[in-house]
Amino acid sequence: MFITENKEHRLITQNFFDILEQNPAEINKKIAQSQNFMNAVRELIELCGDDPDRDGLEETPYRVLKAFLEYTEGYREDPKAHLMKTFDVDHQELVLVRDIEFHSMCEHHFAPFFGVAHVGYIPNEKITGLSKIARLVEGYAKRFQVQERMTTEIVEAIEEILEPKGIMVVIEAKHMCMCGRGIKKSNASTVTSSVRGIFADQPDARAEFLSLLQGRI
Repeated sequence: MFITENKEHRLITQNFFDILEQNPAEINKKIAQSQNFMNAVRELIELCGDDPDRDGLEETPYRVLKAFLEYTEGYREDPKAHLMKTFDVDHQELVLVRDIEFHSMCEHHFAPFFGVAHVGYIPNEKITGLSKIARLVEGYAKRFQVQERMTTEIVEAIEEILEPKGIMVVIEAKHMCMCGRGIKKSNASTVTSSVRGIFADQPDARAEFLSLLQGRI
């Protein structure tokens, strides 16, 4: 027997419909988890010194649940699948997609971090659609993350599916766990990179990539 349908039920079924079609019993479990989470948010509001029942906060637990399910949409897909559609094109020079905006969630404080990713690769027979690179970044960003892992995951996915001659990814981001709390350095940004193949072995290839990012990092 399922919990009576309400907005939480609709939210869960919308976000987990693939799993629930295969195992409908999961609906009750996830509804119960969502209700426990919302109760915990109410407790947090009270712990911080406010009234969870006052106007303006009454619906906040549900809104927080809905937001977190959106922040973590990447868990409900395989980002590598976006690269499966490939084309045989005779192009053996750098393909670079710059300034791919993303928003992610730091796994240490559940605080947002956001910025841009620059993804370049040198094809080896196969290329993929440019929008697929952006969707790949989005798929890994929408999880509980650290920037270092996310950078590596993007590189490894491209390496596995496209098998290019070389890959390089550079990510620049601001972390609210550093800018908005703790040390509170609002102008600080973090840059990470990961390289494979030609970009790892040939300094000239890395230099070409970085020259095309001048003024961006």
